[in-house]
Amino acid sequence: MEDYAYIGQLIARYPQLAVCRDPIISAYRILEASFAAGGKLLVAGNGGSAADSDHIAGELLKGFVKKRPPDDALLAKLEGIDKESADYLRGKLQGSLPVIALSNQSALMTASLNDVDGNVLFAQQVHGYGKPGDVFLAISTSGNSKNIVYAAALARAQGLRTVSLTGRDGGRIRALSDACIIVPQEETFMIQELHLPVYHALCLQIEEHFFPV
Repeated sequence: MEDYAYIGQLIARYPQLAVCRDPIISAYRILEASFAAGGKLLVAGNGGSAADSDHIAGELLKGFVKKRPPDDALLAKLEGIDKESADYLRGKLQGSLPVIALSNQSALMTASLNDVDGNVLFAQQVHGYGKPGDVFLAISTSGNSKNIVYAAALARAQGLRTVSLTGRDGGRIRALSDACIIVPQEETFMIQELHLPVYHALCLQIEEHFFPV
């Protein structure tokens, strides 16, 4: 049986999250399988959860607690293309996993707000980016944010798997999720305070798997 060390550490530090252990492990397995198969992660949230989306992308697109040296074959190919670039990037470039924070597309989102309807802004991006085998990570403290729910429903229709981070009773997003992590809090800011250590543990566990050295 696989040792989920970082998830174990998470629960040791935050005992109230013991009730979330199984869905956190399920979420990790979904993410691991997707990245291993060449899939990508799409992340969306509103307000503080939009900031969390950015945070998650930052932890996975570059090194989190590890240096993540890039593939030697890539560096050799780069040297054949441009030696100065290879010399510069060697020792600086880090191994990366493909993540897109959907809250960053300001031109598309403002066009959606102006031309169509603000509640379509994440669904539109899932439609454009999402492919079967990808994962949609939906962050909503209530589980009922309309723009998140519509994006999750579309993700399922397009063959993506959905992982959600929420609170309270899970809301509508619960039924649309392959793994729904419902942290045991009711107040928005308290839910967000527990979301951060959960996604940090997931990112650490993923990094350990894909960049063991």
